Amino acid sequence: MQLPPKVTDRAFARLAEIDAAQAGHALRIAVDGGGCSGFQYDIRLDAPADDDLVIEGQGQKVVVDEVSLPFLENAVIDFTEELIGARFTIENPNATSSCGCGTSFAM
Repeated sequence: MQLPPKVTDRAFARLAEIDAAQAGHALRIAVDGGGCSGFQYDIRLDAPADDDLVIEGQGQKVVVDEVSLPFLENAVIDFTEELIGARFTIENPNATSSCGCGTSFAM
């Protein structure tokens, strides 16, 4: 059985802060081939598609397409604010390695 990714309250709160749902958008998390480690994350605001997995919280949505879902099994989607900037992050237990910036990974 495939476990969907989890989304933290902090990530939903950030989406609410930027009012993503009001604009008809969700946070899309996708996995593409490429990047310095083999796969890379595509994180952007987008309209949900009919075949997306939709994770809802605090009136906001995070969506994952069918192709990306196996790569994100049991991952944690979060939002962090650090001195170098603020961004959505993914803690992926399926990744065997990742690059320093956290946007690409290997399995």
